[in-house]
Amino acid sequence: MELTASSFISLLVYILTFLLGLPGNLLVLFVYIRKARKHGATPNVVYALNLCVANLALVSWMPVKVAETVLQGWALPGVLCPVYSFFLFSSVYGSSLILTAVVVGRYLSIAYPITYKLYRRARTSCLVSAILWAIVLLHLGLGFIAEGGGHFVSLSEDNVSACYENFTQGQLEVLVPLRLEMALLLFLLPLVLSAFCTLRCLVLVRHSSLPSNGKRRVLAIALSTLVVFVVCHGPYNVSHMVGFVLHTNVEWRSEAMLSCSCNVFLEPVVMLMLSPWTPRDLVNRLCRKQRNASCKPWHQNHCNRASRNPQTITTQSASIVSHGESKDDKASANKTDSSINVT
Repeated sequence: MELTASSFISLLVYILTFLLGLPGNLLVLFVYIRKARKHGATPNVVYALNLCVANLALVSWMPVKVAETVLQGWALPGVLCPVYSFFLFSSVYGSSLILTAVVVGRYLSIAYPITYKLYRRARTSCLVSAILWAIVLLHLGLGFIAEGGGHFVSLSEDNVSACYENFTQGQLEVLVPLRLEMALLLFLLPLVLSAFCTLRCLVLVRHSSLPSNGKRRVLAIALSTLVVFVVCHGPYNVSHMVGFVLHTNVEWRSEAMLSCSCNVFLEPVVMLMLSPWTPRDLVNRLCRKQRNASCKPWHQNHCNRASRNPQTITTQSASIVSHGESKDDKASANKTDSSINVT
C-alpha cells in the first residue's frame, strides 16, 4: 500500500521527533541532574525532570508510531495498543500541565519574590507534580473504561486494523463529552492561566530595573514557552471541541496529533533556556576532556620550541600576557552577562 502525502509528512515528523527528541531530552536530563547534585533540587529541576520523563515515554514509542504509519495499520499484538495509548496521551497532557506549572512558578517568582521564596521548595513542586499526574491518569482511566476494554484494536471500513481510532456510537456517547472536558480542563484552563502569567511577566519585567540583556532573556523565555504550549497542544484539543460539536470522531484527529509530537523536541529548548548554563558553558563542559587532551601535545611542543630558542620565549611570553589579559577581561565580562538567571 502506497503512502499518501499526509502519511509521508507524518512519517517525516515522527522520524524528526525521534532524532531530535531523544538527544534533546537526555541533554536536559544531564543538565538538571548535574545542577541538582551541585546546588540541590529546585522547582525548575523537579519540573524539568517530569517533562523529561513524559517526553522520553513518548519518544520510546515513536518507532511504533513510525511502523503504524508505514504499514497504515496496527500490526502489533492487540494487548500493546492500550499500553501505547496510555504513554501517548499521558505524555501529551502531562507535559502541558507541567509546562503550565513552570509558567506559574516563574510569574510568582517575579511578582511575589519574597512570599514565593518561603514556599519555593522541591518538596512542594513534587507534590504539585504528583497532583497533576493524578489528574491526567484519572481522565485516561475514564477514557479507557469508555472504550469497553476489548475494542482497542478494531477494523476500519477498509478492513485495516487500527489502534484506538474506530468507535461505536455507544462509545462516542461517553468519549465525546469526556474529550471536551479534557480539552477544557487540561488545555483551555492551563492556556488561560499561562497567558495571564506570561502577560503579567512581560509587564513587570518591562518596568523593572533589570539590565536590557536580562529583560530580553526573560521576554524570550516567557514568549517561547507560551508559543510552544499553543502550537504543540492547540490543534489536538481543538479536534476534541470540533468532535463534540459534530458528535463524532473527526477524521483529521491523527494529523492534529503531529503537533503534539513536536513538543518532545521543543520543550527541551525551553528548559535549557531556563537553566543557568549558556550554550558556551554546555559546549565547554561536554568537550572539556577533548580540549584537555588536545592541549597537552600543544604545550609539550611549545616548551620544546621555546627551549631551543630563548629569544622566542621572551617575545611569545610578552604576547601571551598581553592577549591573556584582554581575554580574561572578556571572559569576566561574559561571565557577568551570563550570570543573570530567571528562576
